[in-house]
Amino acid sequence: MQEQKYILKNISSFEPKHIFECGQCFRWEKEDDGSYTGIVKNNVINVKKVNNEVIFYSIGADNLEKLVKEYFDLDRNYEDIKNTLSKVDIYLENSINYGNGIRILNQDLWETIISFIISANNNIPRIKGIINRLSYKYGNKIIWNNKEYYTFPTVESLSKATVEELRKTGLGFRDIRVYETTQKILNKQVDLEELHKEKDTKKIREILLTLSGVGPKVADCILLFSTLKRFDVFPIDVWVRRVMNDLYIKNEDETKVDKKEIEKIAKEKYGNLEGIAQQYLFYWKRDTA
Repeated sequence: MQEQKYILKNISSFEPKHIFECGQCFRWEKEDDGSYTGIVKNNVINVKKVNNEVIFYSIGADNLEKLVKEYFDLDRNYEDIKNTLSKVDIYLENSINYGNGIRILNQDLWETIISFIISANNNIPRIKGIINRLSYKYGNKIIWNNKEYYTFPTVESLSKATVEELRKTGLGFRDIRVYETTQKILNKQVDLEELHKEKDTKKIREILLTLSGVGPKVADCILLFSTLKRFDVFPIDVWVRRVMNDLYIKNEDETKVDKKEIEKIAKEKYGNLEGIAQQYLFYWKRDTA
């Protein structure tokens, strides 16, 4: 495979640190030179911002320019989104200013489902480690700059793993959940292509919730961070509960804040852009804690 290069010039709303460290993805690592290297589909990509240009290097089977435009959601006007959300209140305006370079990635749906099942009650270093071990064992190897990288396993490849074999990757209680969901998707009990055709977010969410290991928060993450790309969801974790309580609810015990109350506030304030609002708030709160 031949190395490819692509340069984005004068791009707004694109900051690699904001994009790769806002909690939406697990396969990107920061390099010593400040760039980030990740695996996208069957490609290894390195991303570096220099002044007002973003430079992409890649080795892989896909057309790099096309892949970058799709994966980084470049056809969406994030400046308009930020202008709209900044008018909601000073809190959201501050969070947008802090994470102004965030873009919501269009990640492969299958990979996003398994990744966020793994993310449940887990921390980012462990999540990355498990995904890397699964990819090493069941993905395909790509060598670039004398370093080995591994693609995320296909449904067919991962379906051959037993629960015991999955357990050895460090999945813990999630091993049976990954196994059952893989089998269900393999057998088309949940058809990923049909999910992309469905227009009703609630219906897609209901189907995702039938997958083993997918609860409300994981389902919302899949809807927001995958190629399903629905902004009308509001994933709630510890950090989101905390920021919403601090800003709007002000309960002395944040653990007692009801998720439905948070969802109601998010819908009223942010409307159908609540998903992107969540990312600005999450990144701001977690990064400044």
